[in-house]
Amino acid sequence: MTGIVAMLDGRNWTAIAHELDVEGYALLPGLLTPAQARELANAAPATAPTARASASADSGELFGHAPTAPAAWMPWREAFYRHLAPIANRWQQILDDPLRYPAELPEFLARNRAAGQTRPLSRLQRLRQGDEVGLHQHVDGDCVFPLQVVALLSEPGRDFTGGEFVMTEQRPRMQSRPIVLPLGIGDAAIIGAGQRPFKGGAGYYRVNLKHAISRVRDGERVGLELLLHDAP
Repeated sequence: MTGIVAMLDGRNWTAIAHELDVEGYALLPGLLTPAQARELANAAPATAPTARASASADSGELFGHAPTAPAAWMPWREAFYRHLAPIANRWQQILDDPLRYPAELPEFLARNRAAGQTRPLSRLQRLRQGDEVGLHQHVDGDCVFPLQVVALLSEPGRDFTGGEFVMTEQRPRMQSRPIVLPLGIGDAAIIGAGQRPFKGGAGYYRVNLKHAISRVRDGERVGLELLLHDAP
C-alpha cells in the first residue's frame, strides 16, 4: 500500500485545508480501493472485546485493536503529518498558541517521548452488532496533534448497517452542531482531534470537537483510527 503515500502527495491540500477550516473535517474519498480496505480489515486480530472507558459510551466496545500500530502504518503517519503540520501550525497561530509543530513526524514523536507519551493510539476497530463508540476526544498529554485520520474498511449496507461516523462541534453559547460523515468502503477523513479555530462575527475563537460511531445494527464494521501523537 505504498501507493497511498504518493496518492496523498497528489491531493489538493489547499482545498483540504479550506474544508478543515470551514467544517472541521475533510473527506478523502477513495483513499483505499475496496480490495485494499478489506486486506487491512482482515489484519484486525479476533481478540476478546476491550471496553472503552468513557462516561459517554453506553455499551460501546472496541474489538481487536493491537497494542501497537503495525509498522506498515508509519509511512502513512509520516505522509499525513508532513501535509497536516502546516495546517496545525496555522491553527496555532490563529488561536495565539505559542506551540508549533516540527515539519517531520519523527521529531514530533521525540517530543512525545520526552513528555512521557509513549502509548500508541492508532488502531483498527472491529464493531459488531449492538456495539457503538461514545463521543470522545484524543487530547491526553502535553503534546497533542490537533488533527487525526479515520477510514472505513468495510462496506455499509453489505457488511453492516448502522455504524455511522458522527461528530459534534460545540460553539460557545450555541447548541452543538451534529455532523454525520458519509463514509464508504475505502474512504477516509481528516478530522479535528479536539479543538479548532472558528471564525465568528467578532473574530476567531475555539470550538470543541468530539466524535463517535453510532450503534451497529447488523453485521460487522471495521474502521481505522490513525493518530499522529501518542498518549501518556
